[in-house]
Amino acid sequence: RYEAIPDFLQNLAKVAVEAGAALAGFLQTENIGIEKIVCNVVANPNIRYIVLCGVESAGHWPGDAFECFVKNGVDEKRCIIGSKAPTPYLYNISLEAIERFRKQITLISLLLDENRKIRIDPEMIKKAVQACYQEQPTKFLNYIVYDPGAYPEPPICMKITWRITKPWAVYPEEEAEKMKRIKEAALIKAKEEELTRKRFEESKAFMELLFPKGKKKEEK
Repeated sequence: RYEAIPDFLQNLAKVAVEAGAALAGFLQTENIGIEKIVCNVVANPNIRYIVLCGVESAGHWPGDAFECFVKNGVDEKRCIIGSKAPTPYLYNISLEAIERFRKQITLISLLLDENRKIRIDPEMIKKAVQACYQEQPTKFLNYIVYDPGAYPEPPICMKITWRITKPWAVYPEEEAEKMKRIKEAALIKAKEEELTRKRFEESKAFMELLFPKGKKKEEK
């Protein structure tokens, strides 16, 4: 919830926008949160830098996940490579968007600096943002940045597709195959039960035709 975000973090977002950032917000999860960032960025080729700052969450580790995502990408199971976050899975966006995002942006991470104060220093955030749109190469901490212009490919407009909200519930390949067999067996059983029910209904209807209600069977 936005109202639960500390005032000093809300102020950082405000400072970033006032300094010229196209977007500013809060990354609270290591999966859907990152996916939403990707969707917004690949839709705007003019966004070429992301400044990562603020306070890391020791529960979700979204900052760590984001850094690893930009650096390493994802594996065949859509897991962010090298992240220590508990559920760093990106199931809801395409591989095309993932690779485009990683090519389009350069990450400026203040979380990597040993001086933790600069992570939440409004003045440092302001300098970081302003350095990114200078015409001439500009030094900011250990980075040399400038405005490279828009990414030379059309925007990718997309939505969150799979809508998997619990990626930890996605089964490994071996278990997925087992679950597939169980579901297939359950489907076959359900069809057999449905067929049995239909036969019973047909037999019942036939008997009612032979012996309408109100008439008794002739006794032998």
